[in-house]
Amino acid sequence: MPAGGARTPATRGQKPNSAVALMALAVPGLAALLAEDLVTIPGVVVHDTGRDGRADVVRFSAERPALARVLATRLAEDLFVEAGKTLRSDGDQAPWIAGRIWRPERVRAALDAAAEMGRPVRDRTTFRVIARVLQERSFLRTDLRRSVADSIGRQQPKWRLADPADVEVWVVEYQPGKILAGLRVTDARMRQHDGRGTERHGALRPTVAAAMVMLAGRPGGLLLDPCCGSGTILAEAATAGWQARGTDIDPQAVRTAARNAPGAVAGQGDARCLGYGDQSVGACVSNLPFGKQFTVQQDMTGWLKAVLAELERVTAPGGRVVLLAPSLPRGCVPAGLRLIRRIPIRLLGTATTIWVHERR
Repeated sequence: MPAGGARTPATRGQKPNSAVALMALAVPGLAALLAEDLVTIPGVVVHDTGRDGRADVVRFSAERPALARVLATRLAEDLFVEAGKTLRSDGDQAPWIAGRIWRPERVRAALDAAAEMGRPVRDRTTFRVIARVLQERSFLRTDLRRSVADSIGRQQPKWRLADPADVEVWVVEYQPGKILAGLRVTDARMRQHDGRGTERHGALRPTVAAAMVMLAGRPGGLLLDPCCGSGTILAEAATAGWQARGTDIDPQAVRTAARNAPGAVAGQGDARCLGYGDQSVGACVSNLPFGKQFTVQQDMTGWLKAVLAELERVTAPGGRVVLLAPSLPRGCVPAGLRLIRRIPIRLLGTATTIWVHERR
């Protein structure tokens, strides 16, 4: 992630603390949770949410003192400074839309804000355009991408079209007829949370792990992941301030988790028989194996019922059990776990759900 909080003097008439218009992309299904996280930052106002066909979109604004904390959010996949916006209803043709969303005054303000967020743009640079639209009846996505690139070329004659490029301009239709343009101010390190030391097939996306840890509530005491895999949830829990511990039946997974989550403790164990006392754990958070990337060596329903009974046993009253799974049959959930929230999401095109239970 680019260094947050980098400052340049206010220019071109901007007030030092004037709000910066921003947009964030999130895993499909996590827009509401990302919005909840953003509004906890003083000086941030969320304006709108939507989906561009591939990712959730959150439109918001932030006062300049809040920009460093915005850059530190762990639920967003990417952040952008808003450079322009328009409506299809005002002129549903690619060249007209390009002219509306790439106006010199708005672009100059966006470039200033991008510099403050650690992404200064040189006078001579390379750029590329990414376009996503919800329907192509009036024009093709490629037509919009080409028209925006032409507008940029006319207004920024020293910029050169290239791929990859130093500057990425994203144009997204995030609700039917509503189109935004933004300058990307983050890179892959944001969505990867600076990366895992050791990668493992089927590892959970760090932003989803962060969302699950957030749903576990205020950090306090021990958070347990009984199927810790690569340790992604453990790393997020330790970062959030929990005492993070994990187990996995696979010794290779335990070694990987120990490398990826040095602030946590991982050991080999069976999720059906955890070595913890009754009501000794503050929260349980886990990405359960469901036969896609990993499976279990017995009937899934019986395994799941045994695991949830064990999680109920070790979780303290009022603590939360947050699980990622496509489904949780009602007969597998013990009476001591009360469902308080259900968040459908999509990972790599596959539907799954975050289930949040509270221990009665």
